[in-house]
Amino acid sequence: MSRIDACFSRLKAQRRSAFVAYVMAGDPDPAASLQIIKALPGAGADIIELGFPFSDPMADGPAIQLAAQRALKAGMTLVKTLDLARAFRVGDQTTPIVLMGYLNPVFIYGYDRFAQDAAQAGVDGLIIVDCPPEEADPLADALDAAGVSLVRLAAPTTDDKRLPAVLRRASGFVYYVSVAGVTGVKEADAEGVRPAVERVRKASGLPVAVGFGVKTPERAAAVARVADAVVVGSVLVEEIAGALASGADPAPPLLAAAARLADAVHAAGG
Repeated sequence: MSRIDACFSRLKAQRRSAFVAYVMAGDPDPAASLQIIKALPGAGADIIELGFPFSDPMADGPAIQLAAQRALKAGMTLVKTLDLARAFRVGDQTTPIVLMGYLNPVFIYGYDRFAQDAAQAGVDGLIIVDCPPEEADPLADALDAAGVSLVRLAAPTTDDKRLPAVLRRASGFVYYVSVAGVTGVKEADAEGVRPAVERVRKASGLPVAVGFGVKTPERAAAVARVADAVVVGSVLVEEIAGALASGADPAPPLLAAAARLADAVHAAGG
């Protein structure tokens, strides 16, 4: 059983939803980023979604765009992102790591080489925001061969006709984008996404994670009641920006925010 499958199986038995914490690899620098990633499970993160920085993050709002800029300025690359995952695995063999980013760096790396290196680094899944399902087979083939899940994105605009194509070859879980637009701008409406979550879960047979619009513990708890997992990113990344502006260590406020969100998700049940 993969780490992702084991995580969802364990939480289902506990009647809990998963808390998925997103951070940008290398933000604000590689050493601080590793410190944060290592501490996230202790703060309640069931799954770590690790962004790899890209110069044109079209699906991301200002907070994550700035995080990508900070990481790139600090020298972060896709290779170094895998190094972070590998360093995390030294002390944690159970928490799933899912990389999230854009196709260009993976394409340049080479699908087969990337998939093998990611698996060896302890990466469990990959979300590529800008890879249409019609063009995903070469990447999916490489990931399948390496045992890495391809996590697909569904959105409010994904109708019944489009859904089978979007879900084809998906594994691990499905990421439902709760709002139209970029990350960290609008807020998710839990009851509004309930029918879509149920539709995607039935069509895929996979757990469904909801993200792109969860900013508060209250909203996280509401989403946890309808989804198998809740993804939070922008509000965590904003803690890094705030700490840097005041010259403080970004880890404590980020981890405190993660703990509040994780407690809300876990208390809400699933």
